[in-house]
Amino acid sequence: MLKRCSCGEEMSLGLRTVIFARKVNIINVPVYNCPGCGRNDVFPGVKEDVGKLVGQLGARPDPGSIPFDQVHEWAGVLSQALHVSESLQAAAIARATEERIDQLLDLLLIASSLDDERWKNEIHTRLSQLSAQYVS
Repeated sequence: MLKRCSCGEEMSLGLRTVIFARKVNIINVPVYNCPGCGRNDVFPGVKEDVGKLVGQLGARPDPGSIPFDQVHEWAGVLSQALHVSESLQAAAIARATEERIDQLLDLLLIASSLDDERWKNEIHTRLSQLSAQYVS
């Protein structure tokens, strides 16, 4: 997945560590990187969720690491695609997305059969994180 940088170079999508307040490493955040000027842009589809996570940490967070791919579905899909392929290729991302959506839909059927509204709402949130990537 590529995008054009303001310097004219093609930016590539990768998973990077974002450091917050020099104390917290947020690992596996989808970030566009420009090889020409070195610019980094957080992927637009996760930027708001990274901001919410940072807001939850507060102004004086405890030192530590947070695996973003375990708290955000899109980052998880990209991480899975990266395990299958050496780089984030559209085909690997599409395949990993399809597999994860199928898993979540299976879980939604189970949650519905158990009449577990909280679980269903969580699954709907996770599905919306994936579907938002195609709208962004």
